[in-house]
Amino acid sequence: MKQGVQDSAGTPAARVPPQQRPAGAEAPARERDATAPGAARGEHTHGERPAPGARAAVRRSSVRGQILDALRTALVTGELRPGEVYSAPALGERFGVSATPVRESMQQLALEGAVEVVPNRGFRVVRRGARELAELAEVRALLEVPVILRLARTVPAERWAALRPLAEESVRAAACGCPATYAEADRAFHRALLGLSGNEQLVRIAEDLHRRAQWPPVRHGRAGLVADAAEHLALLDALGAGDCDVVRGLVGEHFACAG
Repeated sequence: MKQGVQDSAGTPAARVPPQQRPAGAEAPARERDATAPGAARGEHTHGERPAPGARAAVRRSSVRGQILDALRTALVTGELRPGEVYSAPALGERFGVSATPVRESMQQLALEGAVEVVPNRGFRVVRRGARELAELAEVRALLEVPVILRLARTVPAERWAALRPLAEESVRAAACGCPATYAEADRAFHRALLGLSGNEQLVRIAEDLHRRAQWPPVRHGRAGLVADAAEHLALLDALGAGDCDVVRGLVGEHFACAG
């Protein structure tokens, strides 16, 4: 698991609007400085102050995002083992951060169904059996296959060609044999493919289901990842040719193997 996640630099906070004051009253020196010509150009003014706690909030959000990504990677790689209970303080020590961003990230994973809260102990990684994975694959197929078939009949070939770099990136990611690297590339390809529908809600829901279905990995080892990635290229070829029968067979096989 990654060590020593660092706080990233926060962006300057938006200036807090001045409080109302009686008409004709002179503005305090700090407000006069903030509206001086130099301030308008973004130059430093000694009286300007960020909103209390704003930079800390930015740093905290950034750290939480890094921790969430690291925890998701640990789930996909199996470093966080199903059935095991992990405490936020212990994980925070391993990451080199406080328990707070770890706890907040774990709570997000609980919403995604990856872990469950164990009162006074921490979070248990959920055991996901074959039936649940098959159900996720079925729901993904019911959602995505009709959309992909519709796109096969309406999207011009050059639009499919634009997705080839993402498919090729998934092949390279599969070749490295790292489940976490491939999982990210796999989602990126499917996200771009469904994005051609123009339905943002569809893309969001499909990606959530996709992320849930990626752990524990169904296709073990580099050979399984490479086979999965090869289907991306084959699917693009069929979509570009407008061959709906081949598209239907490929996406059916793709989701069947995912379950």
